[in-house]
Amino acid sequence: MSPVTTRSSRSLDWPTLLLYLVLVGLGWVAVYAASYSPDAPAHPLSTLPFGELMAFNWFKQLIWIGTAVVLIGILLVVDYKAYDTFAYVLYGVMIVLLLITLVVARPIAGSRSWLEFGPVRLQPAEFAKFTTALAASRFMAGINLRNQNWRDQAVLAGITLLPVALILASNETGQALVFGALLLAYFREGMSPLILLLLAAGGIILLLALLVPKLWLLGGFTVILLAAFALNAKLWRHHLILSISVWVAVVGMVFAVDFFFNNVLHPYQRQRIEMLIDPGKDPLGKGWNVTQSKIALGSGGWLGKGFLNGTQTKFDFVPEQSTDFIFCTVGEEWGWAGCLVVIALYLTLLGRILFVAERQKSVFGRTYGYCVASILFVHFAVNLGMTMGLAPVVGIPLPFFSYGGSSLWSFTILLFSLLALDAHRKQDLLR
Repeated sequence: MSPVTTRSSRSLDWPTLLLYLVLVGLGWVAVYAASYSPDAPAHPLSTLPFGELMAFNWFKQLIWIGTAVVLIGILLVVDYKAYDTFAYVLYGVMIVLLLITLVVARPIAGSRSWLEFGPVRLQPAEFAKFTTALAASRFMAGINLRNQNWRDQAVLAGITLLPVALILASNETGQALVFGALLLAYFREGMSPLILLLLAAGGIILLLALLVPKLWLLGGFTVILLAAFALNAKLWRHHLILSISVWVAVVGMVFAVDFFFNNVLHPYQRQRIEMLIDPGKDPLGKGWNVTQSKIALGSGGWLGKGFLNGTQTKFDFVPEQSTDFIFCTVGEEWGWAGCLVVIALYLTLLGRILFVAERQKSVFGRTYGYCVASILFVHFAVNLGMTMGLAPVVGIPLPFFSYGGSSLWSFTILLFSLLALDAHRKQDLLR
């Protein structure tokens, strides 16, 4: 073993590695339970031929885990300076891959987002989060967002939104939405909180436009605005034009919702929003997934039904239970206690990543660490929200738990690139 490799392994953040191994291990157990059938002729100790074992998700997930271990070794051996040096190159390669995917990928479940290499399918959108985080971190390492330089902020927005546009063009709305998580990292590095507030206010207005009749919404907003003017006369003299502009913008947004909802969104996207607003509208049709998911979660009680004893799981009531709805298996078989343990593990991992990010000696390392934490947090929060009916079903996997090679590889690359940077953080002072 070389001195560099030895030094890297000694400096590796072992608590984060342990949390990763525990989550991946529990995830494999959940995938096995979700794909288990009493009539299946295979189990982890089966001696069936390789070709027959490949028909089972749990076996394929084992292979992905094995390749992820190899990937970890590569990420830790690669010179840590390469992540910074080749950030833009990797970003450019991924943009080209996203473009190629749009052209050559065949439609699967309504989207063109998978590149196929024989029996292996990879989703470039998963890896685009890693390359975009690298490129954004490299860019922010050379600027100061606190200076409120709008040109720099426009470039940063372009770096973030270019892959988003390509992913949206491939009809992968859920993956595109995850890139919004990077705003949290940008905010840490000095981006104006006004941008976050404006985006949050816009999101609230759009949501209210779906839930509340337009006349009520606009009437209420107008009354609030007039009341503010009545209570503070200075608003008339100093902020009248601004207030009118805000009112016009809100009116435009409210009336644009109908057009966007009916003419821009695909039918399945409208259905997801409708089910989020009124889950009981069509429980046996459009709302089947979420309805069965909540039944599975609630039926486990405090301690669960036991490993491989979940009826919702065993009889395939919940579609996509190995991927998007893997947390249902946790709730049904491990109970609320098991759910709390899994949630605690994720929150501990997120806290550890933030700790690692804050101790970086370079702006690049710190920013990248916050990008990793933000991406994992949004995946975790939205996936759990999907299974509980608190968020629309947008096809976002649960990190390290959901079945799939692209998902496991992308999250592994995100996390262990950060650990590679962290293992050499003291050397940044010498650069």
